[in-house]
Amino acid sequence: MRQALAIPAFRKLWLAQMVSVFGDFLALYAVLSAMSFRMHASARAITLVTVFFLLPMALVGPVAGVFVDRWNPKRTLVTSDLARAVLALGLVVAGAPWHIYMVFFALSTFSSFFLPARSVVLPQIVPMEGLMSANAVLQQTVQMLQIASPAIAGALAGWAGPSVCYYLDSASFVFSGLMIAAMSIPARPAHANRHVDSVLKDLFSGTRFILGHPVISFVILSIAAGTFAMSAFGSLTAVFVRDVLHSNSYLFGTLGSLIGVGMLSGGFVVTPLARRIQQKAHLVTAGILLCGISIGAIARFPNDLVALIGCLGIGVGASLMVIAATALMQGQVPQEMRGRVSSSSMSLISISQGVALLFAGDLASRFGIVYVFYGSAAMLLLISLGGALRLRKPL
Repeated sequence: MRQALAIPAFRKLWLAQMVSVFGDFLALYAVLSAMSFRMHASARAITLVTVFFLLPMALVGPVAGVFVDRWNPKRTLVTSDLARAVLALGLVVAGAPWHIYMVFFALSTFSSFFLPARSVVLPQIVPMEGLMSANAVLQQTVQMLQIASPAIAGALAGWAGPSVCYYLDSASFVFSGLMIAAMSIPARPAHANRHVDSVLKDLFSGTRFILGHPVISFVILSIAAGTFAMSAFGSLTAVFVRDVLHSNSYLFGTLGSLIGVGMLSGGFVVTPLARRIQQKAHLVTAGILLCGISIGAIARFPNDLVALIGCLGIGVGASLMVIAATALMQGQVPQEMRGRVSSSSMSLISISQGVALLFAGDLASRFGIVYVFYGSAAMLLLISLGGALRLRKPL
């Protein structure tokens, strides 16, 4: 990880992402606080914030990837940051939930271009053998900020009002854009910038590549299914703590923190593990398996201690899964198709998360929370079994 941060271009990208993601978390928690305590919005209205943020990822993402593969990735990153800096100021004047939904939808639309463009740039500035470590650094940074941001956002929103958080979020995008503009990024090969006949042709060529590549197709479909299972678990955790464990919000908050601690810990072990495993996709399988075992244990032994240990295991497993999958896609996808493949995976993950958020509550009402957890665990275990069978031979 020290070697990754020693690369000047990656260090600038890391600083840009650290400040930008911190600003995002400040704005998100300020929005949730404002909607809950100032607008007195319902639980459904608050949930819709996430739904409107996921929609562009799912719908715009695949098409955005086509253009990311055509455009200069550095310009795409800077333009996305500056556009989001302007849009974030819309939260300052938002006076109703639907105003917030529109701002989040617009922000997510530009993020649909930013994220695949970052996937294009990272392998250009980091050597292939350093991708796992570079992605681990980015993932750990997000987790540390996610742990620290709620308290800071709450203090700022309570002291000076949520608008301060929105202004800081806007400023963080400007900082990110300036840092990326100062990066030195090698030019892509000429063939990556050729014009193609149509957007649809590019879109379908990316889909055909994913379906025809055994490792990439397994990784993307596994992550999407795993996201569905873990989102179903995550959306019901608070109710599980209240109705099954008969505990309080302190335990619920501790469980969330332990998932973050687990993801931080997973970032430290993924690179040493990758050195010892020839087929890196097995790390994805191992992460999914660990998440499935952890959720199954929480459902089978509903007590506080098992829930705490299980959430720590979920965090470690999720970290292995996400970091290994990201590095695999960056390393094995041809440079001229990274934008399309990255955006397609982002779209599937967003759809999976959105469907889980919409239906997990109904499933829990019909079958019970514990059985939904069992179903989530079974899905994850089946995915890991399918991965072990599919990846028996080196690919």
